Order: sequence, then C-alpha cells, then structure tokens
Amino acid sequence: MEKAPAAGRFAPTALMLGNLVTGCSVLAPAGMLPELATGLEVRIHAAGLLITFGAVTLCIGSPLTAWLTSRIERRTLLATTLAVLAFGNLASAFAPDYASLLVIRLVMLAVGALYTPQAAGTAALIVPAERRGSTIAYIFLGWSLAAAVGLPLITFIASRYGWRAGYGGIGALGCISLLLLLLRLPAGLKGAPVDLKTWAAVGRSRTILLLLAITMLQMSGQFVVFTYMGPLLNRLTGAGADAIGMVFALYGICGFLGVVIATRIVDTSGPYRTSLLFTCLLLAGMTGWALGAGSLVLMAGAVATWGLGFASTNSMQQVRLVAAAPPLASATVALNTSVLYIGQAVGSAVGGLLFARELLHALGFVAVGFVVLALILLVLTRPRPAAATTA
Repeated sequence: MEKAPAAGRFAPTALMLGNLVTGCSVLAPAGMLPELATGLEVRIHAAGLLITFGAVTLCIGSPLTAWLTSRIERRTLLATTLAVLAFGNLASAFAPDYASLLVIRLVMLAVGALYTPQAAGTAALIVPAERRGSTIAYIFLGWSLAAAVGLPLITFIASRYGWRAGYGGIGALGCISLLLLLLRLPAGLKGAPVDLKTWAAVGRSRTILLLLAITMLQMSGQFVVFTYMGPLLNRLTGAGADAIGMVFALYGICGFLGVVIATRIVDTSGPYRTSLLFTCLLLAGMTGWALGAGSLVLMAGAVATWGLGFASTNSMQQVRLVAAAPPLASATVALNTSVLYIGQAVGSAVGGLLFARELLHALGFVAVGFVVLALILLVLTRPRPAAATTA
C-alpha cells in the first residue's frame, strides 16, 4: 500500500458525511412507505421491495465495483460516487411512476455500493495505525446520523409534503457532502489493487468467512423488522406519523450514542469485546420488540436498546476485518458491505412475506433467531490470547 498524502483537516468528517448521504439513500423508503404506496398507487409490500431490490443490487455491486475500481484514485472515486447518489435522489423526486423510481434506485445504488467500503478503506490510508479503529468507527457515525436525523426528517417531510420532497432533500444534502469531500479529502490516495489472488486469499481465511457470516445474520435479523417498522408500529399500536418519526429518531440517536461509545472504547477494550457487547445489546433490543409487541412504550424502549447496537456492531465488523488481514482490507471491507446488503435483502424479503400474511407478531421472533445465530458465530471468532490484539 502506498504512503498516503497528509490528510486534510476534517477529511474523516467529509467521509462520515458521505456515509450519511449513503445511509439516507439506502434507508429512505423505510421512512415513507405509506406515502410511497399511496403516491405510486402500489401496496405497502411492493413499496418495501424498493429496499429489497436495492439491497440485492448493493450486495452484488459492492465486491464487483471494488474489483473494477481498485486502481482508481480514492478522491476521484468517492466524489464520483457521491455525485451519482446526489443526482440519483434528485431524479427520484421526479420519477413519474413506481417502475421509473425502481430503475433510478437500482442504477443509483449500483454505483453507491462503492462508497461505504471505500470510505472505510480510505480512512485506513489517512490516519496512523493506532487510530485506525476509532477513525473507521467515527466514519460509520454517518449511518447512525442517517437513522438519528435523516429518517425522522424524511418521515416528517414525506408525511407533510410528500415523498418527492423527501428525495429532493437527500439530493441537496448529497451536493453539500460532495463539495466538502472535494475540499477536504487529499488527492493521490490509492489502496492495494484487488485481483483474483486477493479473493482467493479471502476465501481461505476461516476468520474472515465467519466475520462475513456474522454481518449477514446481524443485518438479516434487523431488517426483518426495520423495513416495516413504521407500518408495524401503526398496525400494532395505532401510532401515527409523528409518533413513528419519534421512534425512528430514538433509534437513530441511540445508534449515534452506540457508535460514539464504541469509538471511545475500541482502542482499549479491543474490537472483539466491543463487538460482543453491542451484539448483546442488539439481541436484547430485538427480544424486547418481540415480547413487547402491541405496546408503544415497550416497543420504543426496545428500539432504543436495539439502536445502541445497530451501527456499532457493523463498524466493529469493519475494524475486525481490517485488523485480521490488513493487505486484504480493500476486498474484505467490500465483501462485508456486500453481505451487509445481502442481510438487508434477506431480512426485508422475509419480513415482507410475514407482513403480507398478517403475521405481525412473528416478525420480531424471527428477527431474534437471526441475531442469536450471529452471536453464536461471534463467540466462535473469539481471538486466542496470542492474537487478541489483532483480531
């Protein structure tokens, strides 16, 4: 890996804000499913497929684009990706029908698949090795902010001004983020090229494969419920748009706090112990949702606990993958993002099937099952004493 140029001031913040745009772009339909269904004259289940099909595109696009673009200078690559996300969201605001919106979304996310893994890989290039874990976790604050600020705002705007205004707002934010990235991220950053030998080395590593499986199971469990969280709250508790927006805000704020805490403790506690802590919180939250279904207070409390783990668990997965095999980071981080989106696709598809069959209480218990499996695999990756500082 080439020696990186000195990082510009606020370069990690510029990368983090790009993740905010990416997160809003991926999650937006979850915040305005009723408005999309009404405005596009489709059922809520069909509107939810915007997330499912988008996740399928992302999971295929992430490793493929990592391979095709690994030799491109990082600022150029990330800026181009943000530009596509910004203009894709603006185009979505003017989509005339469901089919057009779906096509725009798939094209936008096929390119957008690049951003999150490349931002994490770029972070490893611009900071010293001892700060790598905390910086990667900081960059993932963008996803927490997408849930803490983005989703509630999208829900608020869509409920009052329509879903087109929601997409327009994300597009405007993307333009601002693009400008900051161009101003603050240093030029000349290049990572290790990804080739067929890289993928072969990844496939031979038991630890890496287990870490990727953990990511998929964690996300599958969450998206069984998350994709349909708004409609579920409405159907199970009678919550309106404002109450649903507040629950989304609680989820995101706790997610933000979770990543802040993870960022502070990961360099001292180690990524394994930090990951174990937040996966347990994730499981506790999902269990609380399943058992408290029908009570807005209990479900909101469960969402708060769940929120503490949702973004921090994934940021720790990225940290562990980079630490497990630094030369393979470009490939493993891209694959982690890919299986993250596989998890989103699997979870939202399973959730959609259960929702369409009115099995509303079952969604929570199925989600718990996925997260239990993730926790079991996580324990299997516990580092041996001699490797505790690198796993």
